[in-house]
Amino acid sequence: MDFKLQHTISQIKLILVLPCLSQAQRWSKRDQEVYESIKAQANKVVYTSQDYTRDCMFRRNRHLVDHSGTCICYLSKPQGGTAYTVDYAKKKGLKITNLAD
Repeated sequence: MDFKLQHTISQIKLILVLPCLSQAQRWSKRDQEVYESIKAQANKVVYTSQDYTRDCMFRRNRHLVDHSGTCICYLSKPQGGTAYTVDYAKKKGLKITNLAD
């Protein structure tokens, strides 16, 4: 996987905000290879937790909203982690673009 647009438009940066160092530990070998390839192309990688914890995904989502000006999401149901994060983004005043609409 190559992020060619990043090479064409210098203002585009690939910043990964990941929940923990061991996120891909139980994934298939192929998925881990793709994951590592994407990480290698990133301009910056941020981990919100060293280890998997019950709230590491929550902390990752909060970090994304707290460091963003726009929320682009695919929200298709009114409950769950995505719904909670989009609601948080609305409360923080972010512009919301829901690709499911």
